Order: sequence, then C-alpha cells, then structure tokens
Amino acid sequence: MNLKYLLTFLTICSLSATSMADQQEKPTNSKTETVSEQPVGSQKQNDKPEAAPEEAQVGFDQTHGRFTEVLKNFVIVSGSKSTVNYKALKQSPAQLDSYLEQLSAVTKNEYSAFSREQKLAFLINAYNAFTLKLIINHYPVKSIKDIGGLFSSPWKKEFFKLWGKDMYLDKIEHKILRKKFKEPRIHFAVNCASIGCPALRGEAFTSEKLNMQLEEQTQIFLTDESRNFINKTSKEVHLSKIFDWFEGDFEKGGSTVAKFVAPYMTSDIDLQKQLESYEIEHTDYDWKLNEAK
Repeated sequence: MNLKYLLTFLTICSLSATSMADQQEKPTNSKTETVSEQPVGSQKQNDKPEAAPEEAQVGFDQTHGRFTEVLKNFVIVSGSKSTVNYKALKQSPAQLDSYLEQLSAVTKNEYSAFSREQKLAFLINAYNAFTLKLIINHYPVKSIKDIGGLFSSPWKKEFFKLWGKDMYLDKIEHKILRKKFKEPRIHFAVNCASIGCPALRGEAFTSEKLNMQLEEQTQIFLTDESRNFINKTSKEVHLSKIFDWFEGDFEKGGSTVAKFVAPYMTSDIDLQKQLESYEIEHTDYDWKLNEAK
C-alpha cells in the first residue's frame, strides 16, 4: 500500500510541475507577441504624408531652358544681326508652344516672389517668345505691321495669357517693363521681329547673367554702323529711331541720350565728351521681317 500511495503522490507532483511550467511560459509568449506588434503600432503613430514627387516641388525654370533651345534651333546670329527661320518654326512649333505654356502657367503670386532680375528676364523672354508666336500664327507676312490694320496694332492684340489674364505685347513693354523697371537697356533686348530692331539674342535671358547680357546687347547694337554711327566731320551722331521714340528712357537721373550712347560707341574718352555737343540725327527704321532667307 505504501508503494501505491508513493506512486500516486509522485504522479500528482509531476502533473503539478507541468501545469506550473505552462503558466510560466504564457507571459513569455505574450511578450513575444507584443514585441512583434510594436513596430506596426509605432509606425502608425509616426506616419506623415509622403513628400510630393520632386517634379511637383520644382517651380518655374529660371534658366528658361526651353526657350534657349528654340532660339538655338531657329535663330541665326551673324555679327550684330540675327534672323529667324519662321517657316521651319511654323512647321515645328512644339518647343515654342511648350515654353509659352510654362510662361502662362506662372501665377501672379509666383511672379511676385521672383527677384527683380528674374522678373526682368521673365518679361523680356515672354515678349520675344510671344512675338515669335504672333509671327508664325500669321506667317507668311512681309512685316509684323502687316498683322495689324488701319485701326489695329499687332502689339495690342490680346492673343495670350499671363497671370491668368489676357495680355498683349505693348502692355509687357510699355506698361510693365518701361514703367516699373526703368531699365533703358531693355530696348536692346526685346525684339519686334524687324530688321531695324536690335538682334534677337541666340539664348534666353536669365537672372544670373542678365546684366552681362543687357550690356552685350547694348554694345552690339550701338556698334552696328548700319544703324548707329558717329560723323566727326559734320559733328553728328546718327542713331536708331529707338532713341527718338524712347528718348525719355535714356534721360533718367540727369543723363542724356549722348551720355548714354557715348561709352558704347567709342572708347575715346575725349570723343565721348565731344558727343554731348554733337547734333543727333536718326537713321531710317527697317520694318521688314527679320526672316532668314
């Protein structure tokens, strides 16, 4: 009997030990499950909206790269003059249209945040690019003035949008560029699609190079003796009609037309001073289309 009781007692002890072992393992299993879930719970708490794709965060292309491509492909620069292959541009306008869409997509708030140089480059390029568009819209023409009529002007045609509003070329040049920036060198940067106009530059204007580009354009135009030259014998300075039409733009800050043109037309300091007493005559302005032949 004692042996029977002993065996029974041992069996009970064994079962009790097994039960206790099971109970000790449960917290371990529970802890393991908690650890495996923690990263998921932590991730939910720390979730933030993903950043927008890089393309969506980039603003307006201040390099005006697409317009430079247009100019490289369709403008032929030769010395102080340039011509445009309007026929080819009319046949392949995709690059130009893409750039014009970029310009028109800029909001007034975005433009307001531009620096002064960025605004100037934007407006000069817009004027030149939309002038190209105006020409190919009506090509073939012999002159930009043929696009207008007796009671209309090509420069007052509202054929594009800027800042969500209908816009025309005269407004860019006279009501914004000339009025708000008072930068006389813009007259040698904007191009009216005519032979008499300063050359259309073979690259877009950019804020980083703007001063250099404006200086170069002014120098190129004023040393083109087919439109601007000095006659020492008659003591006359012959200048483009630009200096007649916009004389006041070159007289800001107590300057004069003669003082403005002198350092661009000659490096002779004595002659520069003499020009102030020279008579100013204006050369004929050629309105024929600046078309590559």
